[in-house]
Amino acid sequence: MPKTYEEINDKISKGKAVVYTAEEVIDLVKKKGAEKAAEEVDVVTTGTFGAMCSSGAFVNFGHSDPPIRMTNITLNGVECYGGLAAVDTYIGATAKAEGRGYGGAHVIEDLIAGRTVHLHGWGPGTDCYVRKDIETDITLDDLNEAYLFNPRNVYQNYNVATNTSDRTLHTYMGKLLPRMKNATYSCAGQLSPLINDPHLDTIGMGTHIFMAGGDGYVTWQGTQFNTQAPEKNGVPISGSRTLALIGDMRGMDAKYVRGLDIAGYGTSLAIGIGIPIPVLNADIIKRAAISDEEIYGCLIDYSVTSKARPTLAQYNYAQLRSGAIEYEGRTIRTSSLSSYWGAKKVAAELKDRIEKGEFLLNKPSMMLPKEGKVKGLQVKG
Repeated sequence: MPKTYEEINDKISKGKAVVYTAEEVIDLVKKKGAEKAAEEVDVVTTGTFGAMCSSGAFVNFGHSDPPIRMTNITLNGVECYGGLAAVDTYIGATAKAEGRGYGGAHVIEDLIAGRTVHLHGWGPGTDCYVRKDIETDITLDDLNEAYLFNPRNVYQNYNVATNTSDRTLHTYMGKLLPRMKNATYSCAGQLSPLINDPHLDTIGMGTHIFMAGGDGYVTWQGTQFNTQAPEKNGVPISGSRTLALIGDMRGMDAKYVRGLDIAGYGTSLAIGIGIPIPVLNADIIKRAAISDEEIYGCLIDYSVTSKARPTLAQYNYAQLRSGAIEYEGRTIRTSSLSSYWGAKKVAAELKDRIEKGEFLLNKPSMMLPKEGKVKGLQVKG
C-alpha cells in the first residue's frame, strides 16, 4: 500500500518509524522482496563523504564603527568575493592562500570548528562608509549569518581515473601513476544518495538533508546537471545529476567537514551529506536496494587532455572496492577519494536522528528537471 509524507512524518514524530540505511536494506529486499519490504520500512538513509569542489560559504560580518564597504576581503589570507553588499562575502572552497596548502575549504572548516579566523577588509571609502581598512579576528559566533551554499554537490556517479602516459599526473582525482599503475574513484556506491534515487523521484527543491552534521536543504538542480549519461541496471555509469545545497554552518560538526590540499592540484572541501529516501511505494525501495555489484563506473584515461577522454572499460563498485581491477592482462591498484566509512557514519547518524523523532522529511516543493544536458564552452577567435 502506498504511503504519504504525512503518514511517514507522523510515525517519525511518534518514534515509530522503521528506518534502514541503504546498505542494510539490500539484504532485506533480497530476503522479503520489494513489496513486503516497502510495507515494513518507512525511510532509507543514504550517505556520502568526499571532496566537493563546487562549495563555499556566504558570510555577513556586520558593520564596524565607523562602517566600511569592503571591496577586497581575505580570511586567513584567502581571497573572498568583494562584489556583494558592504559586509557580505562569499568564500569558495577552492580559493587558495598564496604559497601554502590552505584555502577557502580550510577557512570553512576552521569556522565550523570554532577556531579564530583573521579578517582583513579594505575599500575605497565613501560618504556613507568612511572607513577604508579593517583588520580583526573573528569566530563563527561573531558573524550575523554564515551558511554553506554549494552549487554542485553529491555527483551521481563519477569517472574512474587512470593514466596511460609515462609521467605522473596530479589531478582532482588524486595522484595518477604512469602506465596505469593505479586508478582512483570517488563515489559511495550503494550508499550514495543519487544512486539510490536515480531519477530523483523523491529528491527535489526543499528536500531536508543531513549536511555536515547539521540541517540542510536542496535548493535547485546542481550545476552541470545531466540526464544524458548511459545507464546500466537503472543508474548512470558516469557523472550525471547533481544538487545545489544550502545549510547553516552553526549547526554543523567539524568532523563532517574537512579542508583538503590535493597535491599538485589545489584545495577542495570534503563534506558529509546524507539524504533520506521516503519509502512511498515498492518501486522506491527496490531502487534503493541496489548493491555495489550492480553499480558501474567507467575507467577513463586522464592523460588525454581533450574533453572527450576515452572510456577504457567498465567496473562495478564491488570490483573497485576490492583494491584491484584487471585490464588487458594487467593488475591496477584501486583507491577511493571518498570515504566509505564516512558515508556509513553519515547514513547511520541520519537514521538515528529519524528514529528519535529529531529529523522530519520535507515533501519537495518542486521536482527537479527530468531532462538536463551539459553544454561545453566554445572558444571563438
